[in-house]
Amino acid sequence: MIVVKDQLDPNLRKLIKKKNQAAIIPVGSIEQHGPHLPVSTDSDLVTEIAIRVAKKGNFLLLPTISYGVSFEHSPFFNLSVKPSTLQKLLSELCLSLASNGIKTVFVLNGHYTNQKAINGLSSKVNKLSRGKIRVFVFSYWNFMKDCFDHAGFVETSLMLAVSNKVKMKLAKKGLTTENLKSREISRAKKIAAKSFPKATKNGVWGDPRKASKKDGMKLLSEIVKNLEKKCQTCLTGKNPKLHQ
Repeated sequence: MIVVKDQLDPNLRKLIKKKNQAAIIPVGSIEQHGPHLPVSTDSDLVTEIAIRVAKKGNFLLLPTISYGVSFEHSPFFNLSVKPSTLQKLLSELCLSLASNGIKTVFVLNGHYTNQKAINGLSSKVNKLSRGKIRVFVFSYWNFMKDCFDHAGFVETSLMLAVSNKVKMKLAKKGLTTENLKSREISRAKKIAAKSFPKATKNGVWGDPRKASKKDGMKLLSEIVKNLEKKCQTCLTGKNPKLHQ
C-alpha cells in the first residue's frame, strides 16, 4: 500500500512510473448515526475498508472524502454537499490522477445516498479524459451477504471492529423490518429517502443492541476479501462492471 499523503514527491512519481498503479478514493459522510455511533461512522468504516483493500492489492490510497450527500437526515446533524458538487470533485480528482499517470481508480463509497452523485461518474470521467483513465465505483455493502442497515446490528458490529468510539450503553432499537410486509418496507424506504427522522425517530434502522466486535470482524473480512478480488478482476479481466 502506498499512502499518498505520506509520500515525498520524487519517490511518489518514481513509484507511479515504475508500475501501473491503481488508486483508491474512499468517500464517506458526516451525519447522525443514532445515539450510540459517531457522526463520522460512514467515513471511519470506508477508510478502514479502503486501507485493508489497498494493503492487499498494493494500491495507492488517497485521503478520504469525508463529506457526502446526507440532506435526508435533517434536522438531525449532517454536513452535506449537493450530488453535483460531490460528482464534480470526484471527476476532477480522477482527471488529476490521470494527469499524474494513474490509469485506474477505484471509488469506494461508504454512504448510501452518495450513489446519487457517483452514478454515471465512470462514463463521465472516461469521456472527459478521452479514455486515459478507468474509474470503477463500488459501495462496500454490496460485497457482503448480510442486509445493510443504518446504525443497526451490521453497521454497529463493523464499528466495534474498527473503532473505540462506540457507546453500546446508549444503543437502542430503531425501525426494524422483519415483521413488515414488502410494501410496508418499500414505503418506509421511500419515506427515509426524503426524511430519515420521519421513518425512524431515533435515527436507527435496525437493532444494534446485540452487535459485537466478533461479528464485525467477520463482516469486515468478508467485505475486504470480496472487494479485493473484484478490484483484481477489474485490473485483469475483460469488460468488467464499472459500478457495484
